[in-house]
Amino acid sequence: MNTATTASLKEAYESAKVENPKMRIRDIARHLNTSEAQLVALRAGEGVTPLNNDFTGLLKDVHTAGHVMALTRNDHAVHERKGIYNNVSFEGMMGLALNEDIDLRLFMMNWKYGFAVQEGDRKSLQFFDKTGEAVHKIYLTSHSDEAAYDQLVAKYTSQEALPEILPTEVAAPAPAELPDADIDAASFQKEWLALEDTHHFFGMIRKYKLTRTQALRLAPEGMVQELSADASRKMLQGASEQQVPIMVFVGSKGCIQIHTGTVNKVMEAGPWYNVMDPEFNLHLREDAIAATYLVKKPSVDGVVTSIEVFDAAGEMIVQFFGKRKPGNPELEVWRELVATL
Repeated sequence: MNTATTASLKEAYESAKVENPKMRIRDIARHLNTSEAQLVALRAGEGVTPLNNDFTGLLKDVHTAGHVMALTRNDHAVHERKGIYNNVSFEGMMGLALNEDIDLRLFMMNWKYGFAVQEGDRKSLQFFDKTGEAVHKIYLTSHSDEAAYDQLVAKYTSQEALPEILPTEVAAPAPAELPDADIDAASFQKEWLALEDTHHFFGMIRKYKLTRTQALRLAPEGMVQELSADASRKMLQGASEQQVPIMVFVGSKGCIQIHTGTVNKVMEAGPWYNVMDPEFNLHLREDAIAATYLVKKPSVDGVVTSIEVFDAAGEMIVQFFGKRKPGNPELEVWRELVATL
């Protein structure tokens, strides 16, 4: 991006912030037909430090900063979980953070840019894919080790020139859904009913070249039930009132973030329905919900029941389960709660 273009975009960004003080940077980027990463990069040297691409090394070292807030979002859900980044490991481009608090599935092939960002007193590490869309962010909290964070930034600061983030580089469109008539539905349904591990569900969908919503549409009888648009709200209210421990999955292209435990303070704020607990926040945009399903999958531990929420494009917004670990059947109180929906 040349100097004149940079100055013009910077001016437009500052004007947009003044005109829309409550608008998030993600939404301003779309308003300006650019990417969030480009807007962050505009402030390089002014509170923003470009990081090198050793993201796996950085993530393994984040635990030194202590208690932080992990944030993963998509267009319609924001998942914020506080804790410590322990037990981070990688196998090729796939990574895990396995903890009771920070629980992540990492897809490093989709991580392209990283920045250390300071906005007032707030410090964070922010990561983006090749299109400039955020895949994951890590914010310091009042309990973080700020000196350790500064050391992390110094260790992983890029020594290269600021990379050019191309606004024209867009994500590849999703493959077109095959006609239902072209699917071997009988074999698919038979394989669904023979599942022994819910983690094999995604592979099964890929095998039959199905979209997620198409798979639910062609599910075996009794395995999928469509729910009302407010089912997530009702479930969260019930889980709060009855203290049913749940699992909440929200994903970007580069990360799936999971909360496991109870939820307490639930509330509506405009189009968003929210969990506002000290260590976990969820923001779910209800007016973007196009379809919600109750989904049952067999496993060696018995049937596993989830609530899956989709937008109009068929993209998963959020997924809910009852708290469960492999080797244990799902909680009866979870089954009783979803039965009310």
